[in-house]
Amino acid sequence: MLGVTAGHVRTVLARRVTAALTSGGGVRMASHSHEVGDTVDMSKPLYYDSVGYPLPDRPYKEELSAADKSLKQKEKGPWSQLTKEEKMALYRLKFNLTYSEMKQPTYEWKTVLGGIFFFLGLTGLLFWWQSIYVYPERPRTFDEDWQAKQLQRMLDMKINPVEGLSSKWDYEKRQWK
Repeated sequence: MLGVTAGHVRTVLARRVTAALTSGGGVRMASHSHEVGDTVDMSKPLYYDSVGYPLPDRPYKEELSAADKSLKQKEKGPWSQLTKEEKMALYRLKFNLTYSEMKQPTYEWKTVLGGIFFFLGLTGLLFWWQSIYVYPERPRTFDEDWQAKQLQRMLDMKINPVEGLSSKWDYEKRQWK
């Protein structure tokens, strides 16, 4: 029906199985032919910057270069011999951000507020479109002329004369009491 022979299907399946079994460092999914991402071992300490938790579980840089290792050796000596740049480099080995950098205001609120106004505008346009093309015309009973005639009819019929509308109308002077 589709013009696919059994030999062709076997060839495709054999290639996928071979690729899945002989792939190098990563796990390969035979059905989708793409690499699966590495997993993070959550049992090991993680690094993250936080004002509320100032000392992370591990240093920011774990793998040190030769320059970083020599700087770590200089750290063991007197700190008065270190320059300001070397002290900052030592700090950056342990931490990614300073307190002032962590406390810097982010302007994410502008994005959130812009998104809110965008969707409010979109909703307003949707209601406007519905009022024009979807909803029917207003009933004639909402017109002021109709409501005035309805009120006069209720007064003429003397509806609820004890405590209601007709009790507040003076029929001789033809005005409200």
